Amino acid sequence: MLVVSAVGAAVGVIAEIADHRRRHRRDVDNVGFMPWRGIALAGIAVAIFAAAFALKP
Repeated sequence: MLVVSAVGAAVGVIAEIADHRRRHRRDVDNVGFMPWRGIALAGIAVAIFAAAFALKP
Protein backbone atom coordinates (compact mmCIF):
# COMPACT_ATOMS: atom_id res chain seq x y z
CA MET A 1 0.00 0.00 0.00
CA LEU A 2 2.95 2.32 0.46
CA VAL A 3 3.73 1.95 -3.24
CA VAL A 4 0.15 2.96 -4.07
CA SER A 5 0.54 5.93 -1.75
CA ALA A 6 3.78 6.97 -3.44
CA VAL A 7 2.23 6.69 -6.89
CA GLY A 8 -0.80 8.72 -5.78
CA ALA A 9 1.48 11.41 -4.38
CA ALA A 10 3.51 11.46 -7.61
CA VAL A 11 0.34 11.82 -9.69
CA GLY A 12 -0.78 14.66 -7.43
CA VAL A 13 2.52 16.50 -7.76
CA ILE A 14 2.64 16.09 -11.54
CA ALA A 15 -0.95 17.30 -11.85
CA GLU A 16 -0.20 20.37 -9.70
CA ILE A 17 2.79 21.19 -11.91
CA ALA A 18 0.59 20.85 -15.01
CA ASP A 19 -2.10 23.03 -13.42
CA HIS A 20 0.49 25.68 -12.58
CA ARG A 21 1.71 25.64 -16.19
CA ARG A 22 -1.89 25.91 -17.44
CA ARG A 23 -2.65 28.88 -15.17
CA HIS A 24 0.50 30.72 -16.32
CA ARG A 25 0.26 30.09 -20.07
CA ARG A 26 1.15 32.80 -22.56
CA ASP A 27 -1.80 32.29 -24.92
CA VAL A 28 -5.01 32.83 -22.95
CA ASP A 29 -7.12 31.24 -25.68
CA ASN A 30 -5.11 27.99 -25.67
CA VAL A 31 -7.14 26.23 -22.99
CA GLY A 32 -6.60 22.53 -22.39
CA PHE A 33 -9.24 19.94 -21.59
CA MET A 34 -7.62 18.10 -18.67
CA PRO A 35 -9.07 18.84 -15.21
CA TRP A 36 -5.66 19.07 -13.52
CA ARG A 37 -7.07 20.34 -10.23
CA GLY A 38 -9.38 17.33 -9.92
CA ILE A 39 -6.64 14.91 -10.92
CA ALA A 40 -4.35 16.40 -8.27
CA LEU A 41 -7.08 16.16 -5.65
CA ALA A 42 -7.78 12.52 -6.52
CA GLY A 43 -4.08 11.65 -6.47
CA ILE A 44 -3.52 13.23 -3.07
CA ALA A 45 -6.67 11.57 -1.68
CA VAL A 46 -5.47 8.17 -2.89
CA ALA A 47 -2.06 8.83 -1.34
CA ILE A 48 -3.56 9.76 2.02
CA PHE A 49 -5.99 6.82 2.18
CA ALA A 50 -3.39 4.31 1.01
CA ALA A 51 -0.88 5.57 3.58
CA ALA A 52 -3.54 5.37 6.29
CA PHE A 53 -4.37 1.77 5.37
CA ALA A 54 -0.70 0.84 5.12
CA LEU A 55 0.23 2.32 8.49
CA LYS A 56 -2.78 1.15 10.51
CA PRO A 57 -1.87 -1.12 13.45
